[in-house]
Amino acid sequence: MINKRNIGIFILAFVLFNTVHAQSNLLNATRPSDIGKKTAEQLAVDNDKPLEYGYIGDRDILWSKVVWEYIDLNERINLPMYYPVDTTSISGNRRSLFDTLLRGIKSNEITEVYDDSYFTAKMTKAEINSKLYRIDTTEAGYDELNAGTLNIDEYVDKINLTSQDIEGFKIKGLWYFDKRQGELKYRLLALAPVAPDVQTMGRDDVVDATEKLALFWVWFPDARKTLHEMKVFNNKNSAYPISFDHLLNARRFSSIIFREENIYGNRDVADYVKGNALFQVIESNKIKDEIRNKELDMWNY
Repeated sequence: MINKRNIGIFILAFVLFNTVHAQSNLLNATRPSDIGKKTAEQLAVDNDKPLEYGYIGDRDILWSKVVWEYIDLNERINLPMYYPVDTTSISGNRRSLFDTLLRGIKSNEITEVYDDSYFTAKMTKAEINSKLYRIDTTEAGYDELNAGTLNIDEYVDKINLTSQDIEGFKIKGLWYFDKRQGELKYRLLALAPVAPDVQTMGRDDVVDATEKLALFWVWFPDARKTLHEMKVFNNKNSAYPISFDHLLNARRFSSIIFREENIYGNRDVADYVKGNALFQVIESNKIKDEIRNKELDMWNY
């Protein structure tokens, strides 16, 4: 018979094991610089990689619908995608979703980047950079140029788009009914950070500087490895951080549908429900209900 002392030892051992596992080699480090560094043997034992998708044949899909959604980073449940914006005192495996995507693009780990959600034109790094910063030359700088001065760096301002400027994410995904599994499933296809146009941001001479743009569209399967390596803070238990790949695949966020594939050329909800944000939300919820009810309808005879 197990007594209370043995039960206490078991619980303590379980907690310590999970804490050591979560702190990334913290107790094995001989110096602070070794924290987070694991040997090849430790990495092999961890086998930490994204969970692979199973093969889905076209004949296995009984019904499907493509939807576009918007994730507002002002909502509390979506804050793990926004923070941290200041990374000076944060470990290297914790970044915002935008910074994670940008890091993957710069390191060539993410290569499938497009200018729209239909993947018609692939973007180069130069094209991506053009959406992330602009260079303004002051009037004094132009005067110096006219005077023949070659170096006018002190008169040039560079405005960068950072993670704190990101206001949301647009995502594209497919809802489908798997007749083999007999259930409704979701597969994320692409995502895009949404921010103000850097070319008009902060300019007083532009009348409408509030337009929000999708900076670039990332093909999600190509970014899964990078998103899995970056961890998201878990408010309920810091011993169990989750990855961006898990967070997005598990749909642990709040979103609103702004477009569905339809006969009218995949028009946005705002194109046919005009001028009333409340009615647009109601229409979005109506689309959600139709998708949810599809699974229930499959089992009605």
